[in-house]
Amino acid sequence: MRHFRPTLLGLAIATLATASWSQVEYTIDTAHSGIEFSVRHLSVSNVKGRFTKFSGSIWYNPSDVTQSSATVVIDAASIDTAEPKRDEHLRSAEFFDVAKFPEIRFRTTQIIPQGDKYVVKGFLVMHGTTKEIEIEAHLTGVVKDPWGNERLGVEGRTTINRQDFGISYNKVLDNGALIIGNDVKIELNIEAIRKQENQAAGAAPKEAKPAEVTPSANSQKKDE
Repeated sequence: MRHFRPTLLGLAIATLATASWSQVEYTIDTAHSGIEFSVRHLSVSNVKGRFTKFSGSIWYNPSDVTQSSATVVIDAASIDTAEPKRDEHLRSAEFFDVAKFPEIRFRTTQIIPQGDKYVVKGFLVMHGTTKEIEIEAHLTGVVKDPWGNERLGVEGRTTINRQDFGISYNKVLDNGALIIGNDVKIELNIEAIRKQENQAAGAAPKEAKPAEVTPSANSQKKDE
């Protein structure tokens, strides 16, 4: 037994090493992806919008999806609701304050299977505030495109309260209804392309960069 225990330990280490190295990196294809949102207006309709500039990576583990991870960075100034004056207002200090907080960032912390879908937990950084959110996600598949690239598809949706992130501007109607709702529904449609360099044997996966930042860190970055 004295000679057998080290063997078991070695096998365990080898198994863990294989699992951690089985991630494959995909880069989000922004031309075929979308980050969209909708907010109640006057309590009777939904105003829809999107962000036109974003980037990100997915480290996908095909043998165990729960061991995958992802990061996304959104250019806050790229907000587009199809109304230029409204978009300028949303970029101002009364809303996203993009001059001070130019990026919206997200990174996963945990992926939990739930039937044929997943609950993706992660930190969302917006308007200088970091909050953990949950996204209901569905892996739509992995395919080869006509040019030989491997593509990964993911759909997701979540709802956040903008007040939680310090975006508190509002006006109230005579009947007490909010002109702009607090709940923001977010819908993700992501298509990502496998990075060719990670197909080489022994290529170590990159780790998702932390999303947490403090207001002081933001101000230092701005000063630089």
